[in-house]
Amino acid sequence: MDDLENWLRISLMSGLSSEKLLSGLEHYSSLNQLVNAGESALKDISFSSHQIAQLKSADTEKIDAMLSWGSEARHFIIPITDKRYPDQLRLISNPPKVLFVNGDLDYLYQPQLAMVGSRSPSAVGEKIAEDFASHLSANGLTITSGLARGIDGASHRGALTGIAGTVAVVATGLDRVYPAEHRQLAHQICEQGALISEQPLGTAPHAGLFPLRNRIISGLSQGVLVVEAAIKSGTLITARHAIEQNREVFAIPGSIHNPATKGCHQLIKQGAKLVETAEDILEELQILVKNNTSGDTTGENRANLSKQPDPEYQKLLSCMGYDPMNIDSISECTGFSAANIASMLLILELQGDIVAGNGLYTRLGKRD
Repeated sequence: MDDLENWLRISLMSGLSSEKLLSGLEHYSSLNQLVNAGESALKDISFSSHQIAQLKSADTEKIDAMLSWGSEARHFIIPITDKRYPDQLRLISNPPKVLFVNGDLDYLYQPQLAMVGSRSPSAVGEKIAEDFASHLSANGLTITSGLARGIDGASHRGALTGIAGTVAVVATGLDRVYPAEHRQLAHQICEQGALISEQPLGTAPHAGLFPLRNRIISGLSQGVLVVEAAIKSGTLITARHAIEQNREVFAIPGSIHNPATKGCHQLIKQGAKLVETAEDILEELQILVKNNTSGDTTGENRANLSKQPDPEYQKLLSCMGYDPMNIDSISECTGFSAANIASMLLILELQGDIVAGNGLYTRLGKRD
């Protein structure tokens, strides 16, 4: 049986943590050997009777449908042991065993900021989210959110106007879009970012899946920005995951009389960083972004700050010359993807090698 087919069999199991699976794999030379082990052997590595039954009776029609889906362009099925799996996500508690991705994989390895908040925000809150996301994306931070109504949708829309795009983590199978009114937005995200899920195809939305999704949103990101959240908001679950994962937490304050901002105020009291401008976030994440090379499996976005720039960075700087250029011109000259260029430009700007303004990038005369 093919390894990918085995991973899809695993993806259909409920209640099996990644830690238990990886621990079990240590007793076998391959996943295929584990999947085909007998019931007593699987019980010896702490698989429950229910989990064993799920493993042995997996729906082969569903597996075949997922294999067919994965064979299409820009569709990816990525097990936790795959080198394409984002390193930063692999390190969280109970990371997804399998990731389903629709879009451009490069965006998963870019410096990311999660933006989350109310599903029923004020008009002001929605505008703030869209403006922040647009500015941060224009400055090289990929915006990650959950495709929900309200702040999530506004954050994705704002990010799509910048160069760094957006990642949407959803709680359904990728053959569905929830909410349905975000179908066009989801299509745009696939073109300028990526949709990802740990849920197998055919999974419908239900309440228990959304908190699980939230740990992935924060796990992919350098930090989490909360825009309008009530005290009992599910948004605070994402913030709690971020704290547990040692991520930065940012919150935008509001009126003391507005119930929709009391969750933000509570986070600030607990140590979240109060944010008034997008520059506050860029300044705070500067060191984190500079050092964020763990998730880059391609090597195209790595810059060793203590050594001479690698050939990709030298090529980008050479193409730029000393005249202002937009992202499309840089991409045409270098042949690099927009996602890779966004990350590289951010690092070069933080190092003082280029300056950005009005969508144009200009090389400074620092290097030979």
